[in-house]
Amino acid sequence: MKNHLRGLFFLLLLLMSHNAYAEADGPDYWRVHGVDGGDVLNIRREANGTSEKIGEIPPDAQCIKNLNCTGGLTLNEFTTLSEAQKEKIKKERPRWCYIEYKGIKGWVAGRHLREGSCMKGTHLSNDKNYLKNKDQGSGQGIQGRKSGATM
Repeated sequence: MKNHLRGLFFLLLLLMSHNAYAEADGPDYWRVHGVDGGDVLNIRREANGTSEKIGEIPPDAQCIKNLNCTGGLTLNEFTTLSEAQKEKIKKERPRWCYIEYKGIKGWVAGRHLREGSCMKGTHLSNDKNYLKNKDQGSGQGIQGRKSGATM
């Protein structure tokens, strides 16, 4: 009886660990990718480019917490389709990621995110001109930047 219970315990543990792995949705943190130095990545209220803009992320930012992503290619599509087919799907079903950055939660275009990390202090922009201009009120800080790198 004792061995039977031990076997059931290990089976249950195995099943629980499999479910935890299956529910994972990408990395814990993102970094910005492919946004020009003079631009920003917009944070939107909804997962589309016409939704209200609720924040901005500098082009070199890290420590962007991944809360969920939607759209984009499935694993099967990624591994089996031609590049042309993949591009078509990306346009029809763009990936959007729900993130948290400096206390703001919202949606950003997933094409501008890559796996990142979050060590103490990495949530700050490394762009010295961005920080200098923001601090001096030159209009080039968060509020004075271009409209942003989203759809």
